Amino acid sequence: MPDTNHSLDAPVLIAGGGIGGLSLALTLHQIGVPCIVFEAVSQVQPLGVGINLQPNAVRELYDLGLDDRVLDTIGIQAREWALVGRNGKNIYAEPRGLGAGYRWPQYSVHRGHLQMLLYRTVLERLGPDAIRTGHRVTGCRNEGERVVASIETRDGQRTEASGSLLVAADGLHSAVRAQMHPDQPPIHWGGAIMWRGTTPGVPVRTGASFVGVGSAKHRVVFYPISEPDPASGLATINWIAEITVDNSQGWANGDWNRKVNVDDFIRHFEGWDFGWLDVPAMLRGAAEVFEYPMIDRDPVPTWVDGRAALLGDAAHVMYPVGSNGASQAIVDARVLGAALVEHGIQPAALRAYDDKLCADVSALVLRNRGAGPFGLLGLVDERCGGVFDDIDQVIPAAERDAYMARYKAAAGFAIETLNAAAPTIGAGARVRG
Repeated sequence: MPDTNHSLDAPVLIAGGGIGGLSLALTLHQIGVPCIVFEAVSQVQPLGVGINLQPNAVRELYDLGLDDRVLDTIGIQAREWALVGRNGKNIYAEPRGLGAGYRWPQYSVHRGHLQMLLYRTVLERLGPDAIRTGHRVTGCRNEGERVVASIETRDGQRTEASGSLLVAADGLHSAVRAQMHPDQPPIHWGGAIMWRGTTPGVPVRTGASFVGVGSAKHRVVFYPISEPDPASGLATINWIAEITVDNSQGWANGDWNRKVNVDDFIRHFEGWDFGWLDVPAMLRGAAEVFEYPMIDRDPVPTWVDGRAALLGDAAHVMYPVGSNGASQAIVDARVLGAALVEHGIQPAALRAYDDKLCADVSALVLRNRGAGPFGLLGLVDERCGGVFDDIDQVIPAAERDAYMARYKAAAGFAIETLNAAAPTIGAGARVRG
C-alpha cells in the first residue's frame, strides 16, 4: 500500500449532499479520510418520492453501521416483486430480500427520509462543519497534487476550495461532468412520462409488495413505504403512473419536475379497477402529484479526470425501472472507498474505481433504457397483445426466471454472488497516513 501521508492533510472535496455524496462522506470517515461536502441548497429537506434499496446497497449501509434497527425506522422491508397484466392476471412474481435468500433485506423507503438519515449521521460522526450548505461546485482544475474546486454561494459569491481529490456527486446537471465531457449529448428522453404521488391505502398481496400493472408503455407501479397505521390500517403507498408518447419533438414544457392536477392525466387509467386494486381511486387519493419525464444521459467513456471523479447520477443517471439508481450511488461510494484503501488518496484510486464500475454500469444505463426488468411486459405485448389466460403459454416460467436472473446479474444483486462476496471494505480498514 502506498504512503499517503502527504495527501491526508488536504480533505477530499465532495460536490453534492445527496444519497451518493453523503454515503461517500460516511465511507471516508470510516477509513480515516477527512472530507468536506458542498451542497447547493441552503437547507437540506426530505424531498423526493419512494425508492427501493436493493440488497447490494443495504449490505453497504449495514457495514456503515446503519442496519435494520435504523433502516426499519424510515422504511419497510420489501417481500415481493410482481408484474401483473392489464387483465389483472399475474405475469411474474418472486420473493425479495430476506425471503428470497439474501443475507440482507431490500427496503422500500422515501428518498427524502433516507437522505435525512444520512445527513444526520454525517453531522453526528464528522461534525457540523463537514457539510457546507448553500455552496455549489461549478467546476474544478487539477493543480499538481491538489484539485481546486470553483464554488458559488447562494448569495452569489465566488470562492475556491483546495483538496486532495474532488468527487462530483452533484446529480443530473453536474457541472463537473459537463466540464469533463463538454461535448456530451443533451439529456435523453425516450418518450415516457411519469406521474408520481403517495396515497394512504391498504397494502396488497404480501403487504410489502412492489407491483407493476399494465404494459411496457402504459403501466402503474406501486408499493408501500411505511408500515400500516395501527388505528386505520392504512400505509403510505408510493405510486408511479406512466405512459409513453411520441418524443420526436422533445420534452416540450421545459420543466423537469412540476406539480400537476390528477385530472390532467387520469384519463389514461380510467377503468383500471381490478377489485384488489382501484387505480383511479389510488391516483385521486394523493395530496400532491408531480410530473416527470423519464430521462437519462448517454454513458461517457470515463468518470475520471486527474484528481476529479464522478459518482451517482453525475456518473450514470438512469431510468428508474430497476430500482437501482440510489442503490448504485451507495455502491459507488463504497467501491471508491475500497480503492482509496488499496491505492491511497491518489489518482490511481480514482482510476481503479473507474475501471471497476464505469463500463458495467454504463451497460446497465442502456439496459434500463431498454425497459430493464419491465421488459417482460414488452414480451407479453409482443407475443399476445397483452391478452392472455395462461401466462405459461405466452412466456414459459423458465424463460421468465432466466430474464430476471440476467437483470439481477447485470445490476449487481444476483443472490449467490452477492451472498458469497467479501465485504467491499473490510472491518477496520483504514487509509494509511
